[in-house]
Amino acid sequence: MPNELEEKKPNIQGAEQETQASFWSSIGTFVWDFLKIFLIALAIIIPVRYYLFQPFIVTGQSMVPNFLDGQYLIIDEISPRFADYERGEVVVIHSPQDPGQFFIKRLIGLPGETVQISGGRVTIKNSEHSSGFTLEEDYLPDGVTTFGNMQITLGPEEVFVLGDNRVASSDSRVFGPIKRSSIVGKVFFRAFPLDKVGLFNTPEYNF
Repeated sequence: MPNELEEKKPNIQGAEQETQASFWSSIGTFVWDFLKIFLIALAIIIPVRYYLFQPFIVTGQSMVPNFLDGQYLIIDEISPRFADYERGEVVVIHSPQDPGQFFIKRLIGLPGETVQISGGRVTIKNSEHSSGFTLEEDYLPDGVTTFGNMQITLGPEEVFVLGDNRVASSDSRVFGPIKRSSIVGKVFFRAFPLDKVGLFNTPEYNF
């Protein structure tokens, strides 16, 4: 009697094709997930990098001892668009002589104020202090004096900046007031060196 039960041979070719299809499907899913993550990261990083925060490496000695050559800073570019800069903030500016070059300085005189440098001291006159007040700059080392002999009244869009290293800083004593629009942003975080990591706090002045 013929054997009605025939042995079924495994479909090896079909199994291989199914395995290959599954493999390429997994690769496609991985690539697509990677692309999605990459695109999302770009959508976040690019606006942050170019419109909100910007890295800046200190070059030179003009802000010694508070900011040293080679330190890595993060510049806040967004908050100054919604609020005025404050006296004492450390800012990054375009060089008045070469806009492609950047300086780091401290904001001393605000729009409309009169800045006087005499006898190693900085005096500010404004609408609230018509007789003027002398800046007590606790962030400077003891014994540091501000060289120069000048008095200048700032325009409505001008500010006056100084380097903390008052002996070796090219600042508004040299190139005069700068336009507020020349300010790139303010320093708000120091990322390197590791022992100096932290937020930058705007100093308070006692008038």
